[in-house]
Amino acid sequence: MIEAGNLWELITKRAKATPDAPMVVDETRTTLTFADYRDKAERAAAGLQARGVREGSVVTWILPTTNHAFVLVGALSRLGAIQNPVLPIYRDREVGFIAKEAKPQLLIVPSVYRDFDFAAMAERVAPGVETLVCDGPIPSGEPSGLPPAPKVTGEPPVRWLFYTSGSTADPKGAQHTDATIMATARGMAERLELTSEDRNGLVFPFTHIAGPIWLASGLMVGLRHLIVSAWDPPTTIPFFQEQGVTIAGSGTIFHMGYLNAQRENASTPLFPDVRSFPGGGAPKPPQLHYDLRKELGGAGILSGYGLTEAPILTMASAADPDEALANTEGTPMRGVDLKLVTLKGKIAGPGEEGEIRAKAPQLMKGYLDSSLDAEGFDEEGYFRTGDLGRLDDGFIVITGRVKDIIIRKGENISAKEVEDLLFTNPKVADAAVIGLPDPASGERACAVVVPKAADDPLSMEEMQAFLKEQGLRTQAVPEQLEIVEALPRNPAGKVLKQDLKKAYA
Repeated sequence: MIEAGNLWELITKRAKATPDAPMVVDETRTTLTFADYRDKAERAAAGLQARGVREGSVVTWILPTTNHAFVLVGALSRLGAIQNPVLPIYRDREVGFIAKEAKPQLLIVPSVYRDFDFAAMAERVAPGVETLVCDGPIPSGEPSGLPPAPKVTGEPPVRWLFYTSGSTADPKGAQHTDATIMATARGMAERLELTSEDRNGLVFPFTHIAGPIWLASGLMVGLRHLIVSAWDPPTTIPFFQEQGVTIAGSGTIFHMGYLNAQRENASTPLFPDVRSFPGGGAPKPPQLHYDLRKELGGAGILSGYGLTEAPILTMASAADPDEALANTEGTPMRGVDLKLVTLKGKIAGPGEEGEIRAKAPQLMKGYLDSSLDAEGFDEEGYFRTGDLGRLDDGFIVITGRVKDIIIRKGENISAKEVEDLLFTNPKVADAAVIGLPDPASGERACAVVVPKAADDPLSMEEMQAFLKEQGLRTQAVPEQLEIVEALPRNPAGKVLKQDLKKAYA
């Protein structure tokens, strides 16, 4: 595994080690080798330098997952710019807020992507910011005029701004360094036992924090990325089959897509070379691991747990027992220190639920708006994740969110507990449980269910009887059931519960 002081050094070391090995293959079958990548990134760095980008310049960019986006990351790393990748689902409110707070020198967007006019949005929300509309290669120049590549001589400088989703409040800008990204990448590569022979299916937007992490992991071990501009099972899955995917990520919604495709042609292995299904971004139903293990050739889900502020704090490994793979998110990564604190403010005992708080090499360097740090960190410097969990023999079990607890007549109900049970019902393809205001009980639990067969949906009576049969206490059984065609999810697969609450309140 190659080690480096920053991302650009990692790029150059990998290009020297395996220059002709394929690094990225996109859905058009265009391939970049590691040497191609280094060279294109340098030329793009010269093109961006001509537009005034220098070390420390903030560049906000929103591009689909293409070879060009990969090149842009390398180019900005070569210049030592602060890059601010933005999810393409963000619109005027979020992008306008980010442009105002991050103060980018340059905003890079596609003209139109997935029927949305990004160029017009840029004019509306960032009228004073220079905009580069880019639907193809990044503008290039002669690299001989570039300054020396940045080197780390002390505390690693901030090189990344990632904004968290702001469904009910403004997004928060998490400041990361190359060191925090590479610490995560190194730990992930170790847990997944990545090698140069691996072919990684990258299905989520590259602008997600996991995008640069996977880029760094790939550079460390020399693997090949298979990339798609958007997750589309009818085209994405055949592409992965053709390319012999070995690492098929990366979350519940994608794993469910693979499973459905396998079931449509049960006699032929979907991915005969696959050896793991990395997971993350959203909790997984335990049954999904067993289904994948049984039906897709023996490989299981290797989950990771983390946040934009502290990516992949824990992760599973192939050596973990099935029970742990199905029901937990693995063990803490190298250097991660977790502390669980009960809702009453006491340190949680073994197996006791508490808020997960963390110190780690991959922890952000604080929010761009430093006034948010007081609430984000506790008095001992641990980051407050807002997630509830417990430690079982060293494995972390995510039990819900501090704000995803439904309080009915003074009793706490874990939405995840109910969701995991619903997922085991043979009539249920997908499910989410939300708390809705109720004048009598304070909150009532509402189950939102996607049926496996549209003509045979789960009924209220069937749902309540099933959950009671599974041992769920009566007080936690949902009092409302909504049937939908699909759950709203973000690009990482997390259910947008605020949207559901607005729809059914």
